[in-house]
Amino acid sequence: MEIPEEDLKTARLRRQLLSWYGRSRRDLPWRESTDPYAIWVSEIMLQQTRVAVVVERYQAFLERFPTLDALAGAPEQEVLALWSGLGYYRRARMLHKAAQFVSTQRMGHMPVKAEDLRTLPGVGPYTAAAIASIAHNERVAVVDGNVERVLCRLEGWDASGRSSGAALRRKIEARADELVDPAQPGDFNQAMMELGATVCLPRNPECLVCPLASHCVTRGEHKTQARPRMLSREVAYALAVRENQGQEEVLLEQRSPEQTVMPGLWELPALVDPKVPEADVRMSVRHAIMQVNYYVRIRNVAVDEVDNLTVPAGERRWVALDVAGKMALTGLARKVLTRAHLLAGMAGAGGIQPGGE
Repeated sequence: MEIPEEDLKTARLRRQLLSWYGRSRRDLPWRESTDPYAIWVSEIMLQQTRVAVVVERYQAFLERFPTLDALAGAPEQEVLALWSGLGYYRRARMLHKAAQFVSTQRMGHMPVKAEDLRTLPGVGPYTAAAIASIAHNERVAVVDGNVERVLCRLEGWDASGRSSGAALRRKIEARADELVDPAQPGDFNQAMMELGATVCLPRNPECLVCPLASHCVTRGEHKTQARPRMLSREVAYALAVRENQGQEEVLLEQRSPEQTVMPGLWELPALVDPKVPEADVRMSVRHAIMQVNYYVRIRNVAVDEVDNLTVPAGERRWVALDVAGKMALTGLARKVLTRAHLLAGMAGAGGIQPGGE
């Protein structure tokens, strides 16, 4: 019986992609494991965060919480402290909540099928498909932004907004489901994401080395939606340090639980006046949270000036520096304290990606 040409093309695409992935894939720690919990942690961390930042934080997180039950039994503030700097802290809260749900309601056993994984708090179609395909070999497609871009280019679909939306999303998901290799769904999904992350780039795609160039309609040229413009804001914070019984302490303030962004995390007190005289600026940093670039001035503030120069907005506490580094700090607070040489350096502290709640 003659095999349809379309099936032959699909089989060839799978072979070429998987062969390329076997030769070219990056050596990343989560790819060494088929433990669904470890894969789950990596997939949640990788959302909206650069791979380079995630690598070391992932390892530290699993050293402290090596199992789902270990994570479920930890206090939330400890979980947030290990997450500090990765941004989008709601991810950590939902991961913690879901681990507690699995531990108490499912006797510590994670669901296996993608459909069942989606019943866990904070687990959507992408994360469920990634866990099910990589850990359990379920033939289900993983569709993230990288995969969307690869498929739109392969098929020549307009993603600029004029014909995008729910209809385009359905076409992408249907095509992704058709292409998934039934024998190696986990590797195939990772290969598609890897291709988008390293070759089929948003700008200046490397078409000459793309393993799927012969299948591609656009060769990297396709219409996409314009990126939203980043907003800019100027803010200023106080850096107040004192010595207490031979220990250096820093003044921190906890964000209210009612805050919509980063509730419960610890930060530096905000200054009343963001226009800090140049002579009083300890440092200036840029910090991005979602679609906002914050231009931040940090001012040294003496203990007896704190009340006059800062805006009280939450519980304040003088914290020993060796303790502060283990607290659930905002990414900005950790960045500032690290650059001021008040905390031991942490991987990624100076290069945190946009992140918030």
